[in-house]
Amino acid sequence: MSAPTVPTVPAAASPFSDAGRPGSPDLLRSVFRQHAAGVAVITSQDGGRPVGFTATSLNSVSADPPLLSFTIGTGASTWPAVRDSDHLGVHILGEHQRELAGLFARSGADRFGPGTAWAVGPHGVPVLDGVLAWLVCRVVARVPAGEHRVIIAQALVGDPAGEGRPLLYHQGRFNALRD
Repeated sequence: MSAPTVPTVPAAASPFSDAGRPGSPDLLRSVFRQHAAGVAVITSQDGGRPVGFTATSLNSVSADPPLLSFTIGTGASTWPAVRDSDHLGVHILGEHQRELAGLFARSGADRFGPGTAWAVGPHGVPVLDGVLAWLVCRVVARVPAGEHRVIIAQALVGDPAGEGRPLLYHQGRFNALRD
């Protein structure tokens, strides 16, 4: 008894044979504009001064131990603080916090000025008020990844009890969920 034959499809018949663009920074950015991501603000201290930035690269890594990750560019103004800090704050923003997300995303902005409600939290980490959830984490690894670093941190303390719906980042804009 002979093995059944498997029909083959000529390469020209594949819808992907001539489609697509070569891998590049522009291609990656274009593809990820299609990916809706939650919006977080990462905070730390830099010589006793609060610092922070908006991140859309936040991911859960492990439940036990409770680990998360995010990325930061080594050219970012907050990179030295993240590089040198043992503890960081992670804040999940709500749809009512578009302006706060924009503030922490803008280079040169006074992120902890009079319009930003925050307090010093555990381990001296700045904790933002009014967020959906927050964590104070201990940095366990900084992994090189091109011009970025993947930061892996362990959750030490936090509060998931904020009210509202999450803020999303999609197509280069901060967005709310639709019903």
